[in-house]
Amino acid sequence: MNEDTFNTSLRNFLKKVGITSQREIEKAVRAALAAGRLKGNEKLPAKMTLSIGGINLSHVIDGTIDLE
Repeated sequence: MNEDTFNTSLRNFLKKVGITSQREIEKAVRAALAAGRLKGNEKLPAKMTLSIGGINLSHVIDGTIDLE
């Protein structure tokens, strides 16, 4: 395995995940606020599941997104 290639590929994947996830969360929260489904002071439970085929990796991360 080429460590440099692996490291670069992994960082690019995680960067894409982070940027895309943030945009989707922001869009969904703004839409929920506009529709009146959120007031803007909630703490939203969040869960992220990372899975990678070929190595049978499945990892769940739980957290909270505070709006206030």
